[in-house]
Amino acid sequence: MSRISLTVGRPSIASRRGMAIPCVLILGWIVVGSTGLVDRHFLVPFQRVVTVPFLDPDGRTVWLGLAASLARMVAGFAIGAGAGALLGFAMGLSRFGNRLIGPSFTAVRQVTVFAWIPLLTAWFGNGEEAKLVFVALAALFPMALNTQQGLRDVPVAYRELASVLRLSPRRRFTRVLLPSALPSIVVGIEIALISAWIGTVGAEYAMGFGRGVGIFLVQGREQFRMDIVIVGVIALAVVGYLINATFRSLLARWVPWRGNPS
Repeated sequence: MSRISLTVGRPSIASRRGMAIPCVLILGWIVVGSTGLVDRHFLVPFQRVVTVPFLDPDGRTVWLGLAASLARMVAGFAIGAGAGALLGFAMGLSRFGNRLIGPSFTAVRQVTVFAWIPLLTAWFGNGEEAKLVFVALAALFPMALNTQQGLRDVPVAYRELASVLRLSPRRRFTRVLLPSALPSIVVGIEIALISAWIGTVGAEYAMGFGRGVGIFLVQGREQFRMDIVIVGVIALAVVGYLINATFRSLLARWVPWRGNPS
């Protein structure tokens, strides 16, 4: 019983410790903002930032922007992670596939993701298609790399055992290769998720059309509304944290070998 209670108590202790720095920063923000030591155009009072998403007509658009960004991220992630998994399987399961695809994939992934924006806007314009392709690219590379690496790292003993047992290719994949590669694939999904979120905001900020948190930030910058900009930055951080925390929580429940992150 003592072991169970200790295990259950860890997340709450870690959560309280993790809140120490944000609480100190908020307290310092309140104190500095109330003293007037810093120009309010640059350091907006904490109380004003808290009320902007609810009382300010321009600030309330952050909720619609969040909804649009999340929908865009989910769609782009599904496309990119799915394509990345297929590429990873092709390179990790087949030597011929790795020789055929590997060199080109390695060369393309050296290009910074944001360097694709001029080419994507030339091909697709500034609309939704360009943003989705950009988000998909952001998710594709980590997913493909981790899938490929997981399959390449399958122990030789496992492969030899599958040969001794004369497993069919399908059973070899489902019973030996995939379970062994799953930890690396899961890490790829985790990285692809956060990369898709960063890519979503980056695409919105760079292309600046429609709705989204990135576009919300652009509007705040153009109006020189630091309160709106700060609300947008906080929204990005909170949503990114929640995406990561939700994924880790699902892993702890569905994939027990990952452990309980603390």
